[in-house]
Amino acid sequence: MRQFLGGARQTEPVEFGAAISLFSGAGGLDLGVEEAGFRTTVAVEWNDDAADTMEKNSSAFFPDLREVLRADLYPLAAGTGQGLTTAEILRAGGFGHRDRPDLLVGGPPCTAFSKSGFWLDWKRDGTDPAASLLQAYTRVLAEARPRWFILENVYALTFRNKASRPAFTRLLAEIEAAGYGYQWKVLNAADYGVPQLRPRLFVIGACKGEPVPELPVPSHHGEWERRRTEGGPLPHVTTGEALEGLVTSPEASELVRGKWGHLLPEIPPGDNYLYFTARRGFPNPVFEWRSRYWSFLLKLDPNRPSPTIQAQPGPNVGPFHWENRRLRVPELRRLFSFPDDFDFVGKRASVQSQLGNSVPPLLALRVAESVAEVGMSSDRDVS
Repeated sequence: MRQFLGGARQTEPVEFGAAISLFSGAGGLDLGVEEAGFRTTVAVEWNDDAADTMEKNSSAFFPDLREVLRADLYPLAAGTGQGLTTAEILRAGGFGHRDRPDLLVGGPPCTAFSKSGFWLDWKRDGTDPAASLLQAYTRVLAEARPRWFILENVYALTFRNKASRPAFTRLLAEIEAAGYGYQWKVLNAADYGVPQLRPRLFVIGACKGEPVPELPVPSHHGEWERRRTEGGPLPHVTTGEALEGLVTSPEASELVRGKWGHLLPEIPPGDNYLYFTARRGFPNPVFEWRSRYWSFLLKLDPNRPSPTIQAQPGPNVGPFHWENRRLRVPELRRLFSFPDDFDFVGKRASVQSQLGNSVPPLLALRVAESVAEVGMSSDRDVS
């Protein structure tokens, strides 16, 4: 198996068996699962470009993938009796009537709980129908009865507001009702060797009666939003380290346009639009203090990890390269810890979306290793 950026295995991989992947996207979570020793045999993904990406990379990275089912899981969540069923997912993965997978993984779309969207009333009020996609995951969990599960989502799902708190409480209750013990925690990708400050919620668990895996201990440390992360003994991997030696070609869409794009060259690396405010001493202020999102005109600092890279940034939303341009696809791959030879399908905007919605494979590997370690211990005890 190939190693990710800075991602040497921490445990010896053991092939336990098959995994089912829901809301697979381009396969970031599945790359980590495969590297930990599991085998993804079936994936479910609604977006055609993302599904094409998984299929294109299957021979090199997902050799046991039998099928990518292009289906909307909302009917399954709603219990309408229409659309894709758990039984059909299992059959596509090669499971017989009495078989069950070892692992279920997935990251239901996070539209309703995205931190950047809480200025919208309908998100704060919890009226987004996409919220029920969490129930598609728990329905498959209850019906497929995997030995273990890994669920990933935005960390804003844990916030105490009208949208997130009821949804998160319901999610955990449904996991328990399905017969699983679990643990959850917000993990920052940079604390596990990914050159990006990207906090994500992980819930992992096992069938009741089996030991619940522990979430991985951080291996790296550094600053995040003006505070120190919990961290481990190693310093965060910086963007400069991650991109060192990478040879890229200019892309047609890398020029930063929009109303404020011409200001980018004046901004120092690591800074943003606040550079042009009176509080910073700019002689002819362009913006009011904290009048925009932090990512507005944000430029990478080669001496720090990248801030969170979004799936659908606006025309003047970064992070941008310190060379005053948009990040190129090979650079985005590195900053998410995807292998250099992992190919994405689609136009530039689609590739950005696939990456921005993905789980960094190196972070996924660390989480999946925790599950694999428990599995190895359990199997040794049985034998």
